[in-house]
Amino acid sequence: MWEGRYGADEFVYGTEPNEFLTEAVAGINPGDVLCLADGEGRNGVYLATLGHRVTSVDLTQSGMDKAARLAAERGVELTTVVADLADYDLGSERWDLIVSIFAHTPPPVRRAIHAGVASALRPGGRFVLEASTPDQIGRGTGGPPVPELTMTLAGLRDELTDLDLEVGRELVRPVVEGSGHTGDGAVVQVIARR
Repeated sequence: MWEGRYGADEFVYGTEPNEFLTEAVAGINPGDVLCLADGEGRNGVYLATLGHRVTSVDLTQSGMDKAARLAAERGVELTTVVADLADYDLGSERWDLIVSIFAHTPPPVRRAIHAGVASALRPGGRFVLEASTPDQIGRGTGGPPVPELTMTLAGLRDELTDLDLEVGRELVRPVVEGSGHTGDGAVVQVIARR
């Protein structure tokens, strides 16, 4: 499904970064960044424009091809990796920032990723996440089609026990990100630090 979606000419979620991400990274020093399920690269490319050394990972070749094209258009370096997050090794003390923006995976994969985030971050490193909550189902403004792929703040607190939550909230906010996300979205937002 994703290969076909990202294979279209248009950038399904636009070329501008996620609004919460821009707020979360304002003022932080450039470092090594991992963007999980980065789709067509809008968030990874944005972070690269801020001077970060960014690796974008996505399941689709078509998404990562578009990410590389967007990076070239913006004149920045971006490392792209085509990989299934179920098998992707986050590494150990490798990243200053890990970003998960609408990276909806099956619960076992999500729990494994979140279990590895703390050890993959360097001391003081941050994890920034925004995801749809179960309240998003049926809104018709994007997001996963089933509740199992959504997240809640309570669930994330359970999954991120090795990190200190600096921001943790659920809210409904306007999301305008290409044709894939447009309208009010029920989301959970987290900024956590190792």
